[in-house]
Amino acid sequence: MNAQDDNTAPSRTGMRRIIPRFEFRHLHAMPRVRIGAGTVLVGLGVITLVGGSFTTEAVGWTAFWLVLAAAQFSVGYWYLAIIRSASA
Repeated sequence: MNAQDDNTAPSRTGMRRIIPRFEFRHLHAMPRVRIGAGTVLVGLGVITLVGGSFTTEAVGWTAFWLVLAAAQFSVGYWYLAIIRSASA
């Protein structure tokens, strides 16, 4: 009597194993969260650049926020690709 528990994530293979269990269970919501976070980080980068009057330090912080935003966007896109491949 091995009933499937609600807290058990579906089996994950390959690159899907590096996705945290919570995010894998909520795979349809997490791309939206990641893309939203990336949008906020882009906004922070723009505010930092404009507010810093294009100084060297402001450019460094802007690059930091934009690199984080790029990471969020790429992980969100990867999750969307996983969803598309699973539904096919």
